[in-house]
Order: sequence, then structure tokens, then C-alpha cells
Amino acid sequence: MCILLSITYRVIDHSKSYRYDLEMPHDHSHDDEHDHGWRPLALQSVVCAALGISAVILKHLHGNVDDIYVYLLAGGASLAGGWEAAEEGWHSIRYHRRIDVHLLMLLAALGAWIMGEWEEGVLLLFLFSAAGAMEHYALDRTRRAVDALMAGAPTHARMEDGKLIPVADLKPGNRILLLPGDRVPCDAELIEGVTEMDESTLTGESVAVPKRRGSELLAGTLNGSGRVIGRVIRAEAQSSVQRILSLIREAQSRKAPSQRLIDKWGGIYAASVIGAATIFFLYLVFIAGVGVTLADMPEKGALYRAMTLLVVASPCALVLSIPSAVLAAIAAGARRGILFRGGAAVERLADVRVMCFDKTGTLTRGEPTVTSHTCHPAASEPTALKALAALATASAHPLSRSVSLWCKAQGIDPVVPEDFASITGEGVQGNVDGRLWRMGKRTFVGSPELKITAEEGLGSEVWVSDGSIHLHVHLRDEVRTESRPVLAGLAARGVHCVMLTGDKSGAAAKAAAEIGIPEVASGLKPWDKVERVRAFSSQGKVVAMVGDGINDAPSLAAADVSVAMAGRGSDAAKESSDILLVDDRLDKLLEAFDLSQRTRAIIRQNLIISMGTVAIMALLAVGKGIPLYAGVIAHEGSTVIVCLNGLRLLSGRLKPKA
Repeated sequence: MCILLSITYRVIDHSKSYRYDLEMPHDHSHDDEHDHGWRPLALQSVVCAALGISAVILKHLHGNVDDIYVYLLAGGASLAGGWEAAEEGWHSIRYHRRIDVHLLMLLAALGAWIMGEWEEGVLLLFLFSAAGAMEHYALDRTRRAVDALMAGAPTHARMEDGKLIPVADLKPGNRILLLPGDRVPCDAELIEGVTEMDESTLTGESVAVPKRRGSELLAGTLNGSGRVIGRVIRAEAQSSVQRILSLIREAQSRKAPSQRLIDKWGGIYAASVIGAATIFFLYLVFIAGVGVTLADMPEKGALYRAMTLLVVASPCALVLSIPSAVLAAIAAGARRGILFRGGAAVERLADVRVMCFDKTGTLTRGEPTVTSHTCHPAASEPTALKALAALATASAHPLSRSVSLWCKAQGIDPVVPEDFASITGEGVQGNVDGRLWRMGKRTFVGSPELKITAEEGLGSEVWVSDGSIHLHVHLRDEVRTESRPVLAGLAARGVHCVMLTGDKSGAAAKAAAEIGIPEVASGLKPWDKVERVRAFSSQGKVVAMVGDGINDAPSLAAADVSVAMAGRGSDAAKESSDILLVDDRLDKLLEAFDLSQRTRAIIRQNLIISMGTVAIMALLAVGKGIPLYAGVIAHEGSTVIVCLNGLRLLSGRLKPKA
């Protein structure tokens, strides 16, 4: 029955261990030990279950009469299920001088044995060990996911003379060579050549950024089609990618003040229950003159009454008050495509008063799409579009893929251009139907100034020309259709929404006006987003962050509640988040918010039921005394009630506010 007590404690212990791991340098020599730390616990729980089931079957085969073999099997099950709890409880007492929930669980199981209810004791210890195995597995998986943030970073750098050396050996001032498709190993300054960099891992901006002499090349970004030389300006330990990692670690270590509070009061409550039962026993024996056991009236004996107090004061219903609702909310969210990664997110989301959004991939679709095109002369549009499709399909530029997909959607079959060539930093060219066409920047293709709207100037553009025919294609990252209704719904619930983006101010302002978000901050790097999140937190506001990219991972970790897109989101963003929107539907955010508020209301109801039952039954047990069965009925009854109350979250339908 008390399984969720153990789960709650293990979640607390798991978060503390996770914070410690993040704050300490990672030692890969211990990876195997961490990866398999959950396996012994899983084995213990399996052994406990097998022996316990065997004991129950044997008891019923013998006509419900316990014999030595039944007790041997049940004892072995209790030993297997309670082994780790005993180790943890002893460790807490010996090294921390503190009574924790592990000891209370063991005493509860021991009490069940003393009163002849060994089945419940075995079940309790089985569930306890099973919860331990699951939590350790989750810890291992989370640690590996955070370490995997560096998986795509290069381990070696190419020096100017072509020699490869470990990235860790790079020093400021070293000259490195970057070929097309290379990732920048360390933050550097471009000193020779021109290129374009895909900085989506850091800024989230889907459009490649032109780089020329003097431009900063950030570690982890992807080189385009240029062959360039850079001068290292920061060593690996101070690079942009390492800075993102350190920000995640630092922010994660700050996320558990409420968990530490629960841990503190959990230990105090456990010690209080044990102390109260002990004092009551001593009072009955040495002051009231009640015998330890009474043969004629065992229910009046001091030991019996003390154990009854321990049972009725056991915090099963009290502790279940929160997890029963939280676990039901997690299940209800999963049915709706909302994955809560722990109870803290379920509870905390209802308190959010500021919600920060990344733009690219979160409020927008994350991929540039063709929104308009203009051809001069207009009669030559079919010819120009044929050339566009041919060159875009052959090109490796990030925008070319979007253009190529658009051409296919228009029914334009691409041909293979002859004499195709890529001109670094400018564009591509090739012969289509015997004519030389160029695609890229306007200055490269030689097109005259065509009249374009201000809106087109805010997005990306591609020009195509053969010298006499000129085609201008405008691309834009379209906003999600659900973004505006979601932001309006959050505003109606008293949540202030803010856009934090690495995009340029013009594009950010245009998107903000379209979706109706009241506050915008543009041109931000990952660390700038973290500072914005912390600024809101310093005002005493509960802050949520919604994002999808690696560049969002630090700010996701810094927020009180973090939400990531599970479909197209990066692994770093998903592993730094508390809530995942499985199908990338932003409108699920409103359902998650309403579910959190309903959960909070049910938790309050459960607390009143559980605390009221404990108080009333404890007073009766200390007063005239109550039969053990009455204490068990009250204890189990309140436990069932709070569980059923929590399960209402599974059956009820959410009705979002307008």
C-alpha cells in the first residue's frame, strides 16, 4: 500500500544524485557501474516477488495454515525486497545521523509481520525494491542523455597545414582549416575565405548565416560550402558548446528547493511517528502500568496499542494524497499526447505566471517555406521555374531543400543541370536547356532591383537569372496556426507570454505581431535566454520555458517548468525538459495547464482527507484505544479514497477556457 511513499522518497533521492552528478566532472570510467546500477535492484525485486508468491500459494495449499516452509519463503522474500532499504536506512543513520523514510518502511513491514500480516509486509518490500530499480534506471538514462549533448562535437581539429590534432590541444591563436561540412571545433575568428554557417544548434535560426573575414565562428556550428581558415579565440573548455553544457548543469542544480523541503519534512515525519509510538509504548508500560502483552485481552496490551498507533499514523494516505493525483495526471496527460516527466512538473505548471517561448520551431514550423515569387518578364515564369527546380535540387544549401520541395509540390520536375558549379559564399550555376543560369544572391546572379514588399524583405530570398530573365523567390518560416489561440488562452489564464529568439529583430517583430505575443526579445544567444529567464525568476515569478532546439536547452533547464517539442525537438532540449508535447501540437500546452490546475485542486482535497483521518484515528488510538482492525480499516479506507479521488483525473474531460 505504501509503494508511493517509497517512490516519492526515491524521486527526491534521484534528484539529489542527479544534481551531484551534474555538478561534478563526469568520469567515464564509471559508466558501466552507473549503467548497470539498476540491475541488482531489479533482480532483488524479482526474487522478492517469486518467493512471496510461492509463500502465498503454499499457505493456501495447506489450508491457510502457516508452516516453517511458508515462513522461510516469506522471510527470504522480505530479505530480498528489504535489503537495499536496510542499507540505505543504516547509511542515513550512521553517516547523517538522520532517520529517513527507508527505516519507516522497514518498521511498517516489521509491524505487519509482528501482527501476523506478513503478506502485506512482503508486498510492501517488493514494491519498494521495484520502485528503486525503476528510479535508478531513469537516473542512468538521464545522465547518458545529458552527456550525449557532446556526441556531435568534433574530437579532432584540422590545422591550417591539414594535420589533425585533438580539440583539447587547441589554444587561442591556433589557425584551423574548415572544409565544407566540417563542424567548428572551438570558437574562432574567420581570417581567410567566405562561407555560410548553419548556427541552428546555437541560435535556432534555420537560415544559414553568411561569414566573412572578422566574423565569429561558434563551436558546434556547421560550415557550409566554403573553405575557410579561422583563428581560435577560446579554448575548448570555454567554447560555446561547453558553455551550454555548464549552463544546463548549473540550472539543473538549482531546480530542487521544493524537493529538498519534502525530503526534510519526510524525515522529520518518519522520526516523529516512530518516536510517538515508542513514547506511547513506554508510557503504557512504565506509567499506566499496562502489560506489554495481555493473554486475555491482547488488544489492550501496550505493544498492541503502540503498533496500532504506528499503523494509523503511517503516512500512506498522506503521502498518496499527492502521488495518487500526480500519477493519474501523468497518465491522463499521456493519453492526450502530453508527457510529464515527473510530479514536480504537474504541480508546478499551475503556478506559472510567465511563459517564455522560442520562436523557430516552437511558435513557427521551423522550416522556411516559399511564400511568394516574382518573375520579370512575367511571361517567362515557366522557364525560370524550371531552372530554379534544377539548380535547387542540385544544390546543398539549406534554403535549396525548401525551394526544391516547393518546386515538386508545384509539379515541376527537376532536370539535371550541366556544368553545375558552386561558388562559395555566392550561389550556384549550371546550364539548363543550353542556357547558363545562376541561383543565389541578387548581386551574384546579376538581377536588377525588382520591387518587393516590406514583408518579403523580412524573410530569406533566392534569386535566379540567365541575364535576361529574373526570378525572385521569397521564403519565410511560417507561424503555427495554433500559436495565436494558445497565447490568447494563456493570457486569459493570467500568464504573461514572452518570445525569446535568436532571430533578427525584423523577423521577430513580424512574427510577434502575427501571433499576438506582447513581449519580444530578439538576437539572443543561449546564455542571453538564460539571463532573461532568471530575470523573471528574480522577480518572484514562476517561469516556464517552451523550446525545441539544443540552443534552448540551457534556458529550459533554468526555468521552473520546461516544455519541449518531442517530435522535431533536439535530444538536449527533450532531456532538459519537464514536459514533452509528443505530436508537436502547441495547443496541448493549454490542456497541460488546465490538467495541472485540476490536479492541484484534487491534491488539496486529498490532503484534507488524509490528514483528518490520521489526526482523528491517532487521537482515538492514544485515548481509549481502538481495535487493530478499526485502525486498518480507517488507514486503508482513507488510502483508497485518496486514490479514487486522484483517479478522477483519468475519467474527467478537460474543458479549456475560451
